[in-house]
Amino acid sequence: MTSQANTLETPRAAKTPRAPRNGVNTPVLLATINAVAGQPELAQFRFRARSEWLSGTHSRSTMSDFFGAGGEHVHKAAYTADSDHPAVLCGADEGPTPVEYLLHALASCLTAGIANIAATRGVTLHRVESVVEGDIDLLGIFGISEKVRNGYQGIRVSFRIAGDAPTETLRELVQQSRARSAVFDVLTNGTPVSLDVAVDAASDAA
Repeated sequence: MTSQANTLETPRAAKTPRAPRNGVNTPVLLATINAVAGQPELAQFRFRARSEWLSGTHSRSTMSDFFGAGGEHVHKAAYTADSDHPAVLCGADEGPTPVEYLLHALASCLTAGIANIAATRGVTLHRVESVVEGDIDLLGIFGISEKVRNGYQGIRVSFRIAGDAPTETLRELVQQSRARSAVFDVLTNGTPVSLDVAVDAASDAA
């Protein structure tokens, strides 16, 4: 006769939900991923930046609203970013150059990914630092040589990371972030850019 202990399956232990970690609300992050997986239309986002010329090479962009998850959203504050050229490039140095913002975008996108991925894997981060450098030859921008491109000829990213996980796991966090980075994708795979121009009536009369 078979005993009851042999006929009953041992109940499986329920998975413990991931707790918030590294400043990331991990349960909300995972719930959001699952919701988008179930409703792919929620994945469509459109971000906006509105820019205004101030003087010389100085301009200011405002990021206040965006579309996503099926509707319009407003940031908790309207964020502004000033950009200019340094004095050596005939500017007033009222802000970082546009190409420096590009480096910042890459660094912040990769860093955000590392924090999210580490949180979902249960890894506590102690430090994440990066240095991003890009090389530009001004012969292209100045129109001196058609053989030189206008943009970066190369970009290098160096990370320094520490956390409560083996070295290989921490390296994997960086590589997975690179594989899922929107900014890295834009820079390495290219994105179509359209340009439209509207001329004010006052300009026609001038």
